[in-house]
Amino acid sequence: MELFGIALMTLALFVSFGFMVGVLFGFFGMGGSFLVTPALLVMGYPARVAVGSGMAFVFGTAMIATLKHRDLGQVDYKLGGLMIVGTTSGIEVGSRIVYYLEELGLASGAIGITYVVLLGAVGLFVTQNALANDGGDDSDDSHPGSDEEIDPDAIPDVAKRIQSYRIPPMMTVAGGIQVSLWLILAVAFATGLLSGFLGVGGGFIKMPAMVYLIGVPVPIAVGTDLFEIIFSGGFGAFTYGLNGGVDLSIVAPLLAGSALGARIGSAATSIVDEDDIKIYFGLMLVGGSIAVAFRQAGDYLGMDVLNTVSFVLILLSAFMVSGAVIISTITTMRAQSNASKTPTE
Repeated sequence: MELFGIALMTLALFVSFGFMVGVLFGFFGMGGSFLVTPALLVMGYPARVAVGSGMAFVFGTAMIATLKHRDLGQVDYKLGGLMIVGTTSGIEVGSRIVYYLEELGLASGAIGITYVVLLGAVGLFVTQNALANDGGDDSDDSHPGSDEEIDPDAIPDVAKRIQSYRIPPMMTVAGGIQVSLWLILAVAFATGLLSGFLGVGGGFIKMPAMVYLIGVPVPIAVGTDLFEIIFSGGFGAFTYGLNGGVDLSIVAPLLAGSALGARIGSAATSIVDEDDIKIYFGLMLVGGSIAVAFRQAGDYLGMDVLNTVSFVLILLSAFMVSGAVIISTITTMRAQSNASKTPTE
């Protein structure tokens, strides 16, 4: 039985997957087409459709999640606007590279290999850094808004070192941080290039870049990243849509599931500890890297079973990390509730 030209089982899978990805998207400022695009590739969709539909999904989910982060005061519009300038040009370059590689028959392989290398490297870095900080001073678990001053000791050492190179013009962003305009534009162009090439919002690079290179607190980095992804995702979806790369029968059920998931994930960023966010983020990237590596091996060796394993790993990655986010949120809320009751007992 089919509905809107798609099998009911596949429709239910897309809605469920969309919910899980929506939680991740709202919580991390990424996770949309980072998981959706390789899943569609594993299911046999052409690279153009997988990338284009992933970008369209990113656009819709980012709009939902950004509204929640705006309510929490976790969006830096100035930084987001600067990121948009560099990202749009990067997306155009990235999409043209995909079209060229597609003509050569190399698009799927090139996208997959790039995923494996980038996801693995960034995931290991973020996880290692978060684990190294775990157990530190947790006396202040508050999450600052975009207009609040940031404790200098909370800024990563890498960001402090980069901020010491003052190449004018300098810009003041979230928390009174001063950083070179050229650094912001360089990060934006690089992530835009990845967005156009991989069909992702660029969040798995952009969010850690804002945290470790610019020094923005994690919740604000997530909210600002989502605000910027609205524009980059919309531009990317439009670019691919003009070339028949967006399949609405895929995008619609994914968005139906992500509508609720994105709001849950967004609300969780104001509750869960920042180091926990980083650990979940890094583990998700490593899981995605392993899944795509299996798919690449399956294509190279001609073993369909490895492609199936890859698809299962992608689903498990989304399910386990989104589940961990929800459980961590509930646990933290209960701990805060019990702590507030203790003085009156």
